[in-house]
Amino acid sequence: MNTSTANGRSAASGAAGILRDVFADLDYGLKFRLWDGTTVSAGREVLPLEITFPSLDSFKRVLLNPTADAFAEAYCDSVIDFEGDLFEAMKVADSFEKIELSAMRKFKMALRIWKLSE
Repeated sequence: MNTSTANGRSAASGAAGILRDVFADLDYGLKFRLWDGTTVSAGREVLPLEITFPSLDSFKRVLLNPTADAFAEAYCDSVIDFEGDLFEAMKVADSFEKIELSAMRKFKMALRIWKLSE
């Protein structure tokens, strides 16, 4: 295994942990697919929705400010991909709006995100 592949898996593993930490308490959750194929389910009731992060950069862009607006903007800009029913997605978006991250938690999460490398 080359170093690039190992780093990509390490970054994906770190990203998976961040997704679980941030979205674990969602009432309505979903699946995330990372650039290396890793899938992460998050939330209490996981709906048949999937967001794909095709690269570490796309993950960083969205997770530095993990709001429904950030995900919608990234989707419109073709930075992430989405599969699933729009009405189910609205439930998840409502759950996203209930995420409350303290300033300290946001800071720690930002450090974890910036430490990820491909």
